[in-house]
Amino acid sequence: MKLTRRDALAALSGAGIVAAGGAAALAREDIDAGDGDGEPSLDRVLATLVAAAETTYPSEVEGIPDFVEAYSLGRIEGREGYLAGVREAVGQLDETARAWEGAPFADLDGATRDDVLRSLGVHTAEEVPDGTIPERVRYYVVNEVLYALYASPTGGRLVGIENPQGYPGGTESYRRGPR
Repeated sequence: MKLTRRDALAALSGAGIVAAGGAAALAREDIDAGDGDGEPSLDRVLATLVAAAETTYPSEVEGIPDFVEAYSLGRIEGREGYLAGVREAVGQLDETARAWEGAPFADLDGATRDDVLRSLGVHTAEEVPDGTIPERVRYYVVNEVLYALYASPTGGRLVGIENPQGYPGGTESYRRGPR
């Protein structure tokens, strides 16, 4: 099942975010690059979000890097407070991965990434933007990439949600019984 930038735009619209001009308008140059004082760069943030998606998405999903980048840039654009939270969570996840495994989260293999997330307790943590490290990672990293997947038409079909919120599907999908 291949995800596209169009899926990312549909997920953004489902989240109430309007991306005028499409995914191509979401340029990295328009977003602050970071301050260099231990704050992860935008490239590091995106690499970590992609790595989290590759770890948490079902194995049959393809096109993850382009999809996550388009969705994440759309979520971040013009939201400095949100970007600061994402950077902090990514920095803490990378710091934990370095301490436990000797490399940033995105540089680890899939099984080791999963182990780091589980050992950190992210799979059972509440999603709290200003909470503990596992709560922040759950809120800003894991839940973000999972919401993007399941709010997209392609990802929604994967779990039987043919018409995710915010995505027009017409009345036909409501008249048909469950499969």
